[in-house]
Amino acid sequence: MDDFGVYAAFGVNGPPQKLLSAEGSSRVRVAVPPSVRQVVLFSSGRWGERICVNAELNDSDRMPITIGKLTPYNKCLSWEQWEEETWIDSVTLNVSLEGGNLSTEPEVIMAVKEYTPKDTAAPPAARELHGKRKRAQTAEEEEGGNDWTKRREEEENMCPNATSEKTTPVRKVRGQAKGSQKLFASGADTTKLKGAGEKGAAEMQGTVGRTPPQSAVRTKSRQAKAPAHTAPLASPSGRWGQTLCPIDAQTAILIGGQGARMQFCKDPMWKLCTEDMSWVAAETLAEGPTPEARIGHTAIYDPDSRRIFVFGGSKNKKWFNDVHILDTQSWKWTMVEAQGKVPPLAYHSCSMFQGELFVLGGVFPRPNPEPDGCSDSLYIFDPRLSIWYQPIVTGDKPSPRSGHSACVMQERKIYVFGGWDTPVCYNDMYMLDLGLMEFSAVKTTGNPPSPRSWHGSTVLSDTKFLIHGGYNGNNALSDAFIFDIDTNSWTEVRVPELSVPRAGHSIITMETAGHRCFSEEDEDADMNGGRTLLVFGGGDNEGNFYSDLTTVAVEELLGAI
Repeated sequence: MDDFGVYAAFGVNGPPQKLLSAEGSSRVRVAVPPSVRQVVLFSSGRWGERICVNAELNDSDRMPITIGKLTPYNKCLSWEQWEEETWIDSVTLNVSLEGGNLSTEPEVIMAVKEYTPKDTAAPPAARELHGKRKRAQTAEEEEGGNDWTKRREEEENMCPNATSEKTTPVRKVRGQAKGSQKLFASGADTTKLKGAGEKGAAEMQGTVGRTPPQSAVRTKSRQAKAPAHTAPLASPSGRWGQTLCPIDAQTAILIGGQGARMQFCKDPMWKLCTEDMSWVAAETLAEGPTPEARIGHTAIYDPDSRRIFVFGGSKNKKWFNDVHILDTQSWKWTMVEAQGKVPPLAYHSCSMFQGELFVLGGVFPRPNPEPDGCSDSLYIFDPRLSIWYQPIVTGDKPSPRSGHSACVMQERKIYVFGGWDTPVCYNDMYMLDLGLMEFSAVKTTGNPPSPRSWHGSTVLSDTKFLIHGGYNGNNALSDAFIFDIDTNSWTEVRVPELSVPRAGHSIITMETAGHRCFSEEDEDADMNGGRTLLVFGGGDNEGNFYSDLTTVAVEELLGAI
């Protein structure tokens, strides 16, 4: 007998209600009462051939508020109203089963059996439950530092651009018209960023395209009310704040990110094959507990152990300091029970050196009434001992910052560029000598990039790395620069493929078919032969999230110097 079932509990006191069973319909729709502020969805019994259970909380226009998925390895989901910025009245839970012997029964529409204990106070008024302006005033809601609100701008820590003008972004007022939402808003001077990346960038409202659209502003309002579709995707949805991690010469893994309507991506994990530039949805390929949806995390691959390490990030008002490991040989996730202390961090940098993770900077939450802070600390994670520790470092270390980049050069130096902290956006450069564990400020020549954060960076050769795009406190950027560590010089490069403004995107270099280095005399020939730069995702601060994959031959970039 097949005892499989999918259940939901509505509210902290609500009893579980069976939504799907082995014999019934494979789809169900449930109207969530206005008094319910928590929903827990879980499965029970043997999964058999079943693949997954898709779940969506939709608003009255049937637009997804939040999305999740049950699998044989992740059998429980939970949502809370104060974590979902668009949770309002008339919320509907839609649940559908994939795989197994699917029933031909029509979709079932159910009502929630509400449960109210006798000693429980009456629920708050409807306006208080979904009144965004009222919720924006509470100190508790400000603790995560993720809600961009003009009325609290005296506490906000945003990043100005390089001028003396007050062009720092501000958080959008929670009643502001959707038509004016952007990835990052610009406005009056402020005093707090910090978790801004997640909510600030999440303020993008509009189109999701595989390529940068030319008329996004005109299509924004029309697409905002389009019904959600559940057809399988052939490629990742548009997003920013994700990670794209190469694991071998032809394969990279995409993890996490956030897209339109401040929603964390329903398709959080993909595998990219560069032989034919094809994508494969990979969330259900790996066993074990997958990381919770997040943004501002890091993912780095260790070629010796052939494992991906995912650390930190944030989700709405949740902050993470967990370490998840994906073994790319067994395709199994594990969560590390680490010793030592490391704070929850987002928008930090993470570098691999001799099998250890070097985590620098980032945003961390503080208790009220203090705003979130940027870190200048260096933490090291040793996977062999599953322990965090702080090394003794000397020299002139970088000031606290987040949204910066870090490139490991010649397996002995980490170059740190850019980022921001109250109220400054940086374009300075620091180098950490991994042998001496000594920081030093790098005096550069040439035309440097303007101050920025959330830019893309990648190593091009043994002596050169690239900085592209990012956010300067007002606009998303499209310029590109190459830094030469031999001469400590910057050179701006102009290639058509890198002309689209992007922030929060991913840049990697990989072996790809069709690109070969023809100059054997090139000093970088041993490294850039057959290598290609790949750019994925990001946003333009004009209402667009990208899902396009742009490629540029590394030899073309180096030839443009």
